[in-house]
This record gives sequence, C-alpha cells and structure tokens, in this order.
Amino acid sequence: MRIGVIGTGRIGTVHANTLSRHRDVGSLILTDADLARAQDLANRLGETAAPGVDEIFQWGVDAVVITTATPAHAELIGRAARSGLPVFCEKPIALDLPGTLQAIAEVEAAGTILQMGFQRRFDAGYTGAREAVRSGRLGRLHTVRAMTSDQAPPPAAYLPQSGGLYRDTLIHDFDVLRWVTGREITDVYAAGSDAGPAMFRAADDVDTGAALLTLEDGTLATVTATRLNGAGYDVRMELAGELDQIVVGLDDRTPIASTEPTGPPAADKPWTGFVERFGPAYEAELATFVEVVRGERANPCDGREALQALRIAEACEISRRERRAVRPAEVPGAPAPATG
Repeated sequence: MRIGVIGTGRIGTVHANTLSRHRDVGSLILTDADLARAQDLANRLGETAAPGVDEIFQWGVDAVVITTATPAHAELIGRAARSGLPVFCEKPIALDLPGTLQAIAEVEAAGTILQMGFQRRFDAGYTGAREAVRSGRLGRLHTVRAMTSDQAPPPAAYLPQSGGLYRDTLIHDFDVLRWVTGREITDVYAAGSDAGPAMFRAADDVDTGAALLTLEDGTLATVTATRLNGAGYDVRMELAGELDQIVVGLDDRTPIASTEPTGPPAADKPWTGFVERFGPAYEAELATFVEVVRGERANPCDGREALQALRIAEACEISRRERRAVRPAEVPGAPAPATG
C-alpha cells in the first residue's frame, strides 16, 4: 500500500513515522507547504518527498492522510473523493458548517472513505469507560465531568486559523462524550474567559472555557478547557452513576497535587502535551485506517460523526457570545445519527 501524507508538521510527522513502520504500508509520499520540511522527514524515514499536492495525486497512491492546517482540509478531502481515494483527516473537516457539509457530500457522492482523527476513541482509558457505561457497571449515569488543559498556549499565529477553543480543543471532548455515553447532547450553556495573554483577545478567542451540557437521557455533563495549565497537560473524564464512579486520565503522570495530608504525591514527570499523552492512540487510529482501506473493518469515525461534534462546538460558541442556552438542533446540519 502506498499512502500520501499531506502536511509534515508536528502531527503529520507522528503519523508519517507510524505509517512508515506499518507492515502493510509499502511506501509513503510526503508533501508540505514547507518543502524543505517534507524533504527532511522523507530523508529520515527513507521515503519520497513530492514538490506539491498535485504530485500526490499524479504519482499514484492508494490512500491519503491529511494533516495540514485546518483551512485546507475540506478542499483536500473533496479532491481525494473525486479521485476515488480513501482519506484519513485530522479534525475538523472545516471551521464552518457549509464547508463541512460540502466535503461530506463529496465523499458520500463518490462512495469513498473519510475517517476522522478523533484519537481519544482509540485510547485505552476512554475505551474502558465506554465499556463500563455500556455494560451497566455504573448503573444510571447521572454526571460526567470532562476537561482538556494544555500546559502552554499555541503560537499567536495559530489562533486565528484554529477556529477557537471550542472548535479546536473542546471538540475532542464533545466527540468522546457522545462516543462513551452513546447519547446525544440536547442543550448547551457555555462561557469563556479571555483574561490571559492579549493574543487571545486579538484573535477574538478565549484562553479558558466551560460548558454545561444536557444529554438526551437527562445526564448532566460539564466540560472545561484552558490553554494555560502550567502544571502540565491534563485530559480527564469522570463518570458518576448510581452504582459506581470511574475516571479516565488519572495515573502517575496526571499533573495534579492533593492538599490532603494522606493524598497521593504530585507527579514526578507530568504529561507535557497531546503527542506524548496519546501516542498509543495515534498509532491505533492509523492502524485502523489501514484496516479500513484494506476492507478488513468498518470505518469507526466518519464525517457525520465529526459533523455532530462540530455542531456542538458551534452551539457552545453561540451560547458564549449570546449568553444563553442553545440547542444543537438550532445549528444547521444533518440529523443526529445514533452513536454506536
């Protein structure tokens, strides 16, 4: 199998390394807007660099992995679909609903594959939580608390093209909340703070956000995120039911300290970022993509799933700006599919 990788930044490098080692991937063609960066990575991996995106499609590949900046995702997805090629794409499809819907329509019209990069679905902790909820171990689920805290903010130049905290960061929590619980979100109420560095205000973004979500069965969920968690990278989900309570992301590297005299000590080596924390999950999702392309399993996260997460993020953004509760049903998009 020959795979084209478009984008060789941080996550593109991670994915290229994973695919280059995969037993069913014979070769890669790499390209990037920064050709020198793509060539350097190709040299290190023993793969081929292409001078541009056109060559990815002209030289012949069996599938495409898209890890460019978000504004390029939708056009590249559409181009791959028109070429009859399966695609793995980092989230989101686009920063707006029209672009997202257009890309999905092109994939569906072509009958091709689009697998989205929501890596938490492949993390052992979240998988265990899903199994606990679905097995009935927790009893009736009544409360979920989710959080994503970055140790340090991204570069200022990244913020205007990121889509904002809800679309860029919390979209992972929205997706995995649906996936773990098997429930749709019916109402959101969100708030945000831009009291940190001025670059967030300049980008019309917030550095810290929170939302109260109501699920279709009445379960209440809170999600929070910040770009400024100096203690380390912290991603957790707590699920409380009438019979039991569990937590995802609590281990000896969780960057949290107890004030109790007999509490556990602070982590000696806290997580520093998402690549480190979710390394095995990133490998698993790419291995799954290869299996999907080979026809060995069904697509675990298609464009419609990504659309649902974006609609929730959009609802939160509306709620933050208008200071009111918002139903995701108010946001244009396809009807919510059942989460399997």
